[in-house]
Amino acid sequence: MAGSSHIRSRTSDGIIEAELLDQHILDEVVIREIGQSLTDLVDAGGDSVDVVVDFSQVAHLSSSALGMLITLNSRVQERGGRLMLTHISEPIGEVFRITRLDRVLEIHDTVVDARAELRGDS
Repeated sequence: MAGSSHIRSRTSDGIIEAELLDQHILDEVVIREIGQSLTDLVDAGGDSVDVVVDFSQVAHLSSSALGMLITLNSRVQERGGRLMLTHISEPIGEVFRITRLDRVLEIHDTVVDARAELRGDS
């Protein structure tokens, strides 16, 4: 597994899995670092790269973090892939619903569910 102090990542079967390690993603510097790390993973992944971001450690995130996810989603889609978010807590899920980002970003309960969707197993 590769990673930074904010994410841990691995690639398996052509799918990048990135686990966010911070409980609170609120600081602008941290958000930029996470965004850059995820973008670097996408860029290194080649064409049609799929990314699953695991939020199981995350309790809070700022609106800037939402913007980073929208930018990441666009980057992944430009490369012909799909971005999926997993283990979204209820408070964060509510923010996604209020902002209607749940209609833009693909959200699954678990990494296993997201991987199954990417493989077409669901």
